[in-house]
Amino acid sequence: MSIPSITQVSGTAVFVPGADIDTDRIIPARFLKCVTFDDLAEGMFYDVRFDSEGNSLNHSLDDSRFAGASIMLAGPNFGCGSSREHAPQSIYRCGYRAIIAESFAEIFFGNSTGIGMPCVCASKGDIETLTAAVEENPALDVAIDLNAMAVTYGEASIAITMPESAREALLTARWDPIQELLNHSDAIEAKAEALPYV
Repeated sequence: MSIPSITQVSGTAVFVPGADIDTDRIIPARFLKCVTFDDLAEGMFYDVRFDSEGNSLNHSLDDSRFAGASIMLAGPNFGCGSSREHAPQSIYRCGYRAIIAESFAEIFFGNSTGIGMPCVCASKGDIETLTAAVEENPALDVAIDLNAMAVTYGEASIAITMPESAREALLTARWDPIQELLNHSDAIEAKAEALPYV
């Protein structure tokens, strides 16, 4: 199976308010009782989206204006807290394909890169300006270009950053380490045979 390179992600966007959004807020612990990641979408941000009886709290993620958004906008230190892989998986399984934030927790960032979901950083001011544009026009197309390291929307463009190692992995289709191993199983077996074990 080939791994696709990821050079650009585009779509509509939605802003998730708050700083230091941790992985328990992204996916509460009670939703982790699963064998696979397949059904994690229902738990994404559940405790800030619904009350104890399951009634909507009118979170921006449930605003009909942003239905179908594929890019999430956020503040600083997004994904902090525990190292649970379920957090980026829940976001991905809700249809989001990239996150733009002021900064990311390191393990969350790595787990996101490992499923092909780019996490790019922009300044607070640029995210505020982008969020205002999205609020004014929820249908606005937002495009993240990992070659140019820029986000464009309408006539505007903002600079973004991300660690070069992650950027290179996404651009060269080497972001999925498990699939990389599976794709090179013959070479791995040949190397194992050639090792001088007694």
